[in-house]
Amino acid sequence: MSKNSGPLAGLKVIEFAGIGPGPHVAMLLADLGAEVVRMDRPGAAVSNTVVERARHRVGVDLKSEEGKAFCLDAAAKADVLIEGFRPGVMERLGLGPDELLAINPGLIFARMTGWGQEGPLSQAAGHDINYIAITGALSAVGRTGETATPPQNLVGDFGGGSMYCAFGIMAALYERERSGKGQVVDAAIVDGATSLMSFFFGSRHVPYLTTDRGNGMLGGAAHFYRCFECADGKEISLGSIEPQFYAEMLAKTNAPAELAEAQMNPGNWDDYAEKLAAMFKTKPQSEWVELLEGSDACFAPVLELEEVRDHPHMKAREAYVQHDGEWHTAPAPRFSRTPGAVRSSADDGAAVINSWAKG
Repeated sequence: MSKNSGPLAGLKVIEFAGIGPGPHVAMLLADLGAEVVRMDRPGAAVSNTVVERARHRVGVDLKSEEGKAFCLDAAAKADVLIEGFRPGVMERLGLGPDELLAINPGLIFARMTGWGQEGPLSQAAGHDINYIAITGALSAVGRTGETATPPQNLVGDFGGGSMYCAFGIMAALYERERSGKGQVVDAAIVDGATSLMSFFFGSRHVPYLTTDRGNGMLGGAAHFYRCFECADGKEISLGSIEPQFYAEMLAKTNAPAELAEAQMNPGNWDDYAEKLAAMFKTKPQSEWVELLEGSDACFAPVLELEEVRDHPHMKAREAYVQHDGEWHTAPAPRFSRTPGAVRSSADDGAAVINSWAKG
């Protein structure tokens, strides 16, 4: 494992192995230099080499006295602990916040769940689709007359989950600089996804920003903010909202003249969309890219995942980097003085914890 670099170098983090957003939180911290020890089940294998990168791993039987003692020693030395079990599991293991903050008052105890630590659903099983369903986010995605379309697990697990958990950890660390005290971060996907919906909640009385499925401007109803199929079956995306960008799109594509009239009238959107759809079907994606990419038409090709790293802009940004012969997503965000780095994992977690000094 290469020497840690990045703005979080020196931060000591314990990650209790889980799935979904928890490992992603740990990856974000590790990419920016934190020293993360992942508590795995004995004999557990790596399931995702990208998301589980940059960890020191150790197999621990959490139900044994030896495993509990090891975790207590680690928690006494750590800055941050990340766990994603159902509420009450850590307490039953004797590793809850009361026990661990008693031995390490400066510990940031981050709890990553779907429903949250309290509430009628807190003990129920669930997944991303369920968490975003009760926030209004899922209802907004899809086409009129069809059932809602799950947006992979980007909005719940990662958008409303891991990103808010990481943000909460950073806020708690900042507050600890003044108080010297740790605290519990209750990161619930339902809370984060609700926060992501703030713009739409604040705009719910604006007709063209409705989240009624298939009717809102940003939900694919507008002809200038949707995807179109090309002659080769590939797709392109338009986001030509502002009048000047819309005008440039029309001019560059030589679109039908009537599309210049009443762009923001929803009554025109279906008809205009049909005209644009017919136009974009006349050329393959590559020709539309040559004509529109880099202009103010607010355009981009819709790429398959395996195509992304070869796109000129993504290549210039080094959005994907090679490490140990494997492609990885690059650490984000970027830092001018203390850049993050992709690092390997190693099975030396116990040795790393033994090297940590108590805070």
